[in-house]
Amino acid sequence: MMLRHCHRFILASLLLGLLASASLAGTVAGTVRNGTTGKPAVGVEVILIQLQGTMQPVANTKTDSQGHYQFDHSMLGTAPMLLRAVYRGVNYHEPVPPGTTTADLQVFEPTDKPSAFRVTAHAIILQPTGSDLVVAEEYNIQNSTKPPVAYYRADGSFSFSLPAGAQLGDVSAVAASGMPVNQTPIDKGASGQAIAYAFRPGDSEVRLSYRVPYPGNQTRFAVVSRYAAERVAVFAQPSVQIQGEGFSPAGQEQGFNVYFHGPVAANAPLAISVSGTAPAAPQSSGASSPAGGDDSQNPAVNSRAESGAEAPAASVTTMPARLDSLKWIIVAGFGVLFAFGLFYLWRQPQTAPAAAAVEAPSSKRKNAAAPKAADVDREIRGSLDGLKDALFRLELRREAGTITQEEYARERERMQKVLRDLVKG
Repeated sequence: MMLRHCHRFILASLLLGLLASASLAGTVAGTVRNGTTGKPAVGVEVILIQLQGTMQPVANTKTDSQGHYQFDHSMLGTAPMLLRAVYRGVNYHEPVPPGTTTADLQVFEPTDKPSAFRVTAHAIILQPTGSDLVVAEEYNIQNSTKPPVAYYRADGSFSFSLPAGAQLGDVSAVAASGMPVNQTPIDKGASGQAIAYAFRPGDSEVRLSYRVPYPGNQTRFAVVSRYAAERVAVFAQPSVQIQGEGFSPAGQEQGFNVYFHGPVAANAPLAISVSGTAPAAPQSSGASSPAGGDDSQNPAVNSRAESGAEAPAASVTTMPARLDSLKWIIVAGFGVLFAFGLFYLWRQPQTAPAAAAVEAPSSKRKNAAAPKAADVDREIRGSLDGLKDALFRLELRREAGTITQEEYARERERMQKVLRDLVKG
């Protein structure tokens, strides 16, 4: 009897071991469709890529006659991964966070006509770090082609140049999925550098960071965009002084002073003078200083977000180690959020009183209009603060893999709709 129980125990242990091994293998499946024709994309190569360490392909397959694909791999479900569909020599990506079992991809017919996209906003974030000034630029790009096609050039779809003496850091591109994909710059000689990225229909972003020398805590440099921009904004902490022709102060948001510039022509240099130092990071009781000097001076989110506590969306303090890779994503993302939201607030005090004067002929009614405009201003500012906090928490959840891609896309779209409604007034 005792021997029989031992056999049962051994068999049960083996069965549990097999089940545990099977549970380690994850699955993701979906459909690849041609967004230009609306039909399934047949025979398209799909590659599964790991994101831990360097981007490394771990499996590949091709879509069937219905555009379907499927991967079974042990890494699926254990860490964020990436899907790549290769269509007519162009790469299209879709993130696969833990918990995702279905992921559809969309490919497009390509075009090499530069008129296929335009730059709607250009944000510049400045951060002193001792002897260097870290500059982050973000370009918001819109592709409104009809029928929808993707703009792509193998020799460089997006060109950019750096100020004299600047050292390039990272370059990434972001599609509607919201996941930055690192890009390898292409040296274009005297004309600067470029990235070969497929800009899908809709909104995309290009983000780049670099360092310029900052001797004596001051410098002057010129930012030159290869593309016309509808609006440009500069963000810097109050301890940093900014001067530049055409830039106007537009208030302060979440620890950053904001400066707006109107439409800028392609290749028009924007000269910016910068002086001052970053404010010291606040010291909390019982907290030890982080190892390494530069991270303590990077613009980032408050470290209380690491423990789940609500915090300002973008304050100057130490970046938690596991969020370090997100610092430019978060800061630059908030920069564009500020640029659109604050543009509305910036012009509101000028337009609201004029509108009130037309509608109210008497001085009594004109005075009554002022508190309403102030109430609107406060309400919009409060809404923007809430949006920024919610956006930050959403990005943290996506990075940690505690939200599915469908939930992330749905929540991001809802926030973008709220922002659009605020800007429209």
